Amino acid sequence: MTMHKTVPVSVDAMLEDLRKLVEIESPSRHLDALGASAKAVAAVIESRLGGQAVLVESEAGPHVHWSGGGDPQVLVLGHHDTVFPLGTLERRPFRVHDGHATGPGVFDMLGGLVQAIHGLATLDDRSGVEILVTADEEVGSHSSRALIEERARACRAVLVFEGAAEGGGLKTGRKGCGTFEVTVTGRASHAGLEPAAGVNALIEAAHQVLDIAALGRPEIGTTVTPTVASAGTLDNVVPAEATVIVDVRVESAHEKERIEAAFATLAPHLDEAEITVRGAIGRPPMPESASAELFAVARRLLPGLEGRAVGGGSDGNFTAALGVPTLDGLGAVGGGAHADHEYVVIDAMAERANLVAGLVNTLRPTRTDESQQRLRDL
Repeated sequence: MTMHKTVPVSVDAMLEDLRKLVEIESPSRHLDALGASAKAVAAVIESRLGGQAVLVESEAGPHVHWSGGGDPQVLVLGHHDTVFPLGTLERRPFRVHDGHATGPGVFDMLGGLVQAIHGLATLDDRSGVEILVTADEEVGSHSSRALIEERARACRAVLVFEGAAEGGGLKTGRKGCGTFEVTVTGRASHAGLEPAAGVNALIEAAHQVLDIAALGRPEIGTTVTPTVASAGTLDNVVPAEATVIVDVRVESAHEKERIEAAFATLAPHLDEAEITVRGAIGRPPMPESASAELFAVARRLLPGLEGRAVGGGSDGNFTAALGVPTLDGLGAVGGGAHADHEYVVIDAMAERANLVAGLVNTLRPTRTDESQQRLRDL
């Protein structure tokens, strides 16, 4: 059997590249910043892995795609957009201290990208591996979903480098998630002179919030949470319009269908009030069955590794829904995603980079395997 050689990974080199990426801020939807970030990601990939990283332009910013050549086998998936606005770096610069690396986006998910790249760099043979780093994961992956699905179908496995679960575990399952916007249209009138002549959109919205919250079934993993509401214009005007934003998480395709049908059939309580609903559960659930085979491989490579199903979604939800084996949470060990205390545990970086190399070596067919397959095909 042909073995793939590896070379040691350098933590100092990983921290150097992590600093480069963190210090180019990349908030979602900021096209200029994302353009600079994509170029930086491409430069790191090319300097560590060789070849050419292609920028795939989109309305959401450039995605970055790299291939090690040969038949595609393993897709390494991540994103370079972050949730932090421009200027965050000035207030919270990249730092290495007390065994942690900190800075905006360091855990979600620039640290994971760096580990994946450096893990692949230890391999003398990188054929069969592709990297896709998207620009819009934090805002729903609307422009990248088709490309993600195209490359996932072309490969036999997907490794997602979102940050690890609490305690360093891999993410073996994810809830489907989506956002709904419920708009209530009523009729304005003077709140003092003719309150009855109006149709109070705020009162209707209050009814809808109670109806919507009642859709949740937390005992089976379905949460339906109204998160943002707005209504009215002046304190002496019956509000003619109100809006409610709702976050939804589900664990099964059946619940996805039930919730979407329930939102589509919301009915007004007040005469003459009208309701309009936009949104859907855009990320389908990622069942633990989608990761079972890959997680077993990871545990053989790193005994004691734990797996956890989590509530948040990622682009791994899309690839798992295609039936492509998908393992998530392979990125940085740390915490504080989307928060000011976001951090990466430096001591875990080399171990996770080496896990990448081990997974790729295990998942790619060896040359002996390929020869045997060709003989079977004759």
